[in-house]
Amino acid sequence: MNTIGFKPALPVIPGSKKLGLFSFNGGNQPIDFKPRGVCLIKVAMEETQTLKVDVQGKVDKLANGHAGKNHSHLSTIGNSTNIKWHECPVEKTDRQKLLQQKGCVIWITGLSGSGKSSVACALSQMLYQRGKLSYILDGDNVRHGLNRDLSFKAEDRVENIRRVGEVAKLFADAGFICIACLISPYKRDRAACRAMLPSGDFIEVFMDVPLRVCEDRDPKGLYKLARAGKIKGFTGIDDPYESPLDAEIVLQCNTGDCSTPSDMAGKVISYLEEKGYLQA
Repeated sequence: MNTIGFKPALPVIPGSKKLGLFSFNGGNQPIDFKPRGVCLIKVAMEETQTLKVDVQGKVDKLANGHAGKNHSHLSTIGNSTNIKWHECPVEKTDRQKLLQQKGCVIWITGLSGSGKSSVACALSQMLYQRGKLSYILDGDNVRHGLNRDLSFKAEDRVENIRRVGEVAKLFADAGFICIACLISPYKRDRAACRAMLPSGDFIEVFMDVPLRVCEDRDPKGLYKLARAGKIKGFTGIDDPYESPLDAEIVLQCNTGDCSTPSDMAGKVISYLEEKGYLQA
């Protein structure tokens, strides 16, 4: 590919932006769009963006991958265009020193009734008692606000997990210990959330509680409704739950007599201490 650098047209020339005039070799002249390969040009706009000119003279934005650090030009991410990652002098490491902890995401997954929210609350309380800052993103709670526009259809459940993953990532970047507790039944969705964070900062906690135990508990009465056919696509009944194969922590309960939420949360605390997340 032939790459040619151009300087923006001099502002003293009226309408130069509209006409596509550029300063080249000391003079202003239009670009020759004859088929001679592909070149990169810098267009004079409010902010600089990188464009691609193909052999037919068609101008497109140059794909630049996912936005992130050290990207100096404008980007197209998803349906958003002309966006740029802005750096700030206060970074994650600075916030972690201030809080005396390391930001991470503790992702608690399991069937409805497995005890995810109970463990999350016990864990948050134990962290608070140690002077550590955490925040819980509960699957039901986020549907009261952030995800109130989403249903339980397959595509909406995927979007529900994606949004929670993105918010959890922001909390972790702020230095929080973010506790996300959702059924999150599909491996691919959990893997996508893991991929959002640096290696080691996504800690998957699997509530390994059999369906029969969860159904006996049925704290919301949802299993009863699902068995009666009044709820369709309910995880564990007529929709699958894909158990994690590589979770960092597995909390088991094979009978009705299980460990208390506090005991289970204590195992997560031990993991955080061992991995150094409770200190800067």
